[in-house]
Amino acid sequence: MNWITNYVRPKINSMLGRRDMPENLWIKDPETGEMVFHKDLEQNQWVIPSSGYHMKISARERLRSFLDGGAFEAIENPKVAADPLKFRDEKRYVDRLKDARAKTGLDDAMLAATGEIEGLPIVAAVQDFAFMGGSLGMAAGETIIRAFDRAREEGRPMVLFAASGGARMQEGILSLMQLPRTTVAVDRLKEAGLPYVVVLTNPTTGGVTASYAMLGDVHIAEPGALIGFAGPRVIEQTIREKLPEGFQRAEYLMQHGMVDMVVSRLEMKATIARLLRLMLKRPAPAADGEAASATLPAADGTAEAHPA
Repeated sequence: MNWITNYVRPKINSMLGRRDMPENLWIKDPETGEMVFHKDLEQNQWVIPSSGYHMKISARERLRSFLDGGAFEAIENPKVAADPLKFRDEKRYVDRLKDARAKTGLDDAMLAATGEIEGLPIVAAVQDFAFMGGSLGMAAGETIIRAFDRAREEGRPMVLFAASGGARMQEGILSLMQLPRTTVAVDRLKEAGLPYVVVLTNPTTGGVTASYAMLGDVHIAEPGALIGFAGPRVIEQTIREKLPEGFQRAEYLMQHGMVDMVVSRLEMKATIARLLRLMLKRPAPAADGEAASATLPAADGTAEAHPA
């Protein structure tokens, strides 16, 4: 036994009031390696100030930063069968669900709520990638459908933030059935003449991309987001060719017409509010007693003014 290490040093530390420093005070920028203080990152909506890299953000944090005053009323998640296929791989599916619920505080991968942005009442649905990779199962599908139905019943536009690795394999065909079911919900909203805006975040892949994530009236992507059906490595192995630089990233997809615009998380609320006012033919908020004009980025990156 080393009495200096095991006895003397702990005594000195306790006398000086030293405490173990939490490990998550500083967060590393995946692009540059820069260390950023977590409070600064949180205040900047988890966007690295120097590089603009968009970190993953939880569903609740997303709603708090997106909706007016951070206030929202969660839409209750419908009850579904917990483990319809009695699926087991390395762990039982029910145990994976328990772990994901304890980690995120969510019932499933999708959180839907009502709220307002710049005074406009909306329904917002957010996929949380931390819950089993944002995978789409029966519970998430039912939540999406309920959110669309609520928007249609109350005459509100729908805004959906997609983040997913695709369908949930533990639910098999029952998961894949959510693709046509959510597509029908989108069609009903459009028949009611209400806007549907999709925000594609990093990553949005698999069956989610093949269904409700690409059926919006406007598709907005966060900078650097990976968007596609199969992953780039799978595509390269299949076609046996090197893919172009930035393939399946938000900026590349905007240049090739798959995404309408790439918008920073810091500008997302204002951009979507302007879009919704234009689609709903609502006046812009008055500035100094006069009606303001709504501006949207043009294809060349300049700003176009649209009268309210």
